Amino acid sequence: MTAQSPPTLGGRYELRRQLARGGVATLYVAWDRQLDRQVALKMLHAQFAADPTFAARLRREARGAAGLSHPNIVGVYDWGRQGERYFIVMEHVSGHSLAEIIAARGPLGPKAAAAISFEVAAALALAHRAGIVHRDVKPQNILLSNDGHVKVTDFGIANMIGGGPSRDLTETGTVVGTASYLSPEQARGEATDARSDLYSLGVVLYEMLAGYPPFRSDTPVSVAYQHVQEPPVPLGETADGVPQALASIAMRLLAKDPDERYQRAEDLRQHLQIVRERLEQSPQDRPAAPAPAPLPTPPP
Repeated sequence: MTAQSPPTLGGRYELRRQLARGGVATLYVAWDRQLDRQVALKMLHAQFAADPTFAARLRREARGAAGLSHPNIVGVYDWGRQGERYFIVMEHVSGHSLAEIIAARGPLGPKAAAAISFEVAAALALAHRAGIVHRDVKPQNILLSNDGHVKVTDFGIANMIGGGPSRDLTETGTVVGTASYLSPEQARGEATDARSDLYSLGVVLYEMLAGYPPFRSDTPVSVAYQHVQEPPVPLGETADGVPQALASIAMRLLAKDPDERYQRAEDLRQHLQIVRERLEQSPQDRPAAPAPAPLPTPPP
């Protein structure tokens, strides 16, 4: 390898460019030399190598996520370790995250919000049937590809890192945005199940319709408190033109008590399909496609 050659992990994954860096990992576009394809590679930060139980969790969760084959789920291909860093290899999706789209466009309108929520619910339904709870459903983990598909990413990541986004609410540097999507039971540090994912999807649906999540504050702890104690402002007071049927779905998802929410993602998916069919008879609202140009794809 020359000094100018890009770094290669696991003897096969050539790092091409950095896409993003967060509190858990750095995301790269990479090239798989063995299969001649572009992939996304998530390199976890070095502190995880110090945990003697992490490798076993990574292996278990990566295998579980790799078994989720669905058009609305980002595929997991491989995992490994390079020096003091673990990495996960995933399907590369050319497009934008839902977070980027909302930041660029504001509220997406009922049709787009219902359509995106429908596809996320389909992804969650499959994962939940397989016994996998995401635990970190948020706009940053919902991708809209340039060819019009909605894909949920990072299944298993919350379990790999040991507790998910609620584990460090009081730690310095915790991002308020992540706390915005916690379920009340996550905020209390309690055990979670599939209904926690549905609450988080309710937050995302609310944000797509209103342009911002139902609970906002300057600190993660304050946001978490609101999830536990404060009722969300009704969508009729924060967003214009939201059909009552869609607003009712969002508010049911945001119930503090898990027993009062939808109990299965499949039930939610079916209700969203009914709403989508009704909306198709109304004038078109804003499309889901973002205003910015697609991200460039590097050559092989």
